Amino acid sequence: MRKALYILCMVMLVVLAGCSSQEGPSSTKEAIDPSEDRIVATTVALTEIMDALEIDLVGIPSSYKDLPKRYENAKEVGNPMSPDMEMLLSLKPTEILSVTTLQYDLEELFEGRDIEMTYVNLESIDAMHSEILKLGEKYDRQAQAQAIVDQFEEKVVEIEQVSEGKEQPSVLILLGIPGSYLVATEHSYIGDLVKRSGGKNVITGEDVEFLSSNTEYLQQAKPDIILRAAHGMPDEVVKMFDDEFQTNDVWKHFEAVKNDRVYDLDELLFGTTGNLAAVEALDELQKMLYP
Repeated sequence: MRKALYILCMVMLVVLAGCSSQEGPSSTKEAIDPSEDRIVATTVALTEIMDALEIDLVGIPSSYKDLPKRYENAKEVGNPMSPDMEMLLSLKPTEILSVTTLQYDLEELFEGRDIEMTYVNLESIDAMHSEILKLGEKYDRQAQAQAIVDQFEEKVVEIEQVSEGKEQPSVLILLGIPGSYLVATEHSYIGDLVKRSGGKNVITGEDVEFLSSNTEYLQQAKPDIILRAAHGMPDEVVKMFDDEFQTNDVWKHFEAVKNDRVYDLDELLFGTTGNLAAVEALDELQKMLYP
């Protein structure tokens, strides 16, 4: 009897050991190191900035634009304005990055979920550079952050040398979204780029980034150049602009239209917030402002 009981106990121990060895690797694989940075970037601009800083991400936005190869195994978390909360929570993020222009819309969504939200200010070049340097400090990427800022500053010096002594062209910036458009002031990101490129915004003295359009007033401002920026669905917005300029007689009286100085801005270079395409965007603006 004792011998039979001993044999039974030994068999049970072997079975339990086998089960443990089978389950062990699976449990280890699923476990998340609490000291590990698990960062999610919810906009394309932030994803590209984190790539330039050589920082890994577990979550990235869904986008029609090709995102850095570094993140080919990261999970898509949906649209920046309405991220997939189920996916976000499943990633167990230590930090979620969004932008200040979306803070009002997202705060209520994330309230009470005990998630660290960081709203990055990309509303101007100076703000973007300040935020990049902060991220570099936080994640020990100071050298990478400083290199990004230095590259842009070198481009600005180069542009100042090109435009020195030349008359500043006056510029009207239109931001189009499907179905309507707004006028961008010097406080907008694209307005900031135009200013740094040597252009003079026809809309001054405003504290906001965008204003509703009044074509009669804009005509009186006599812009030398009209820039049309598309946001959302660029092909649809460009068609909307073309229809507006062809059917609304007011536009025919603009000197910029008469002189064929109306330019459509590439959305990949000219976003509504700061991004790493700023250096290339300055080059494109130079061709438009000082052909």
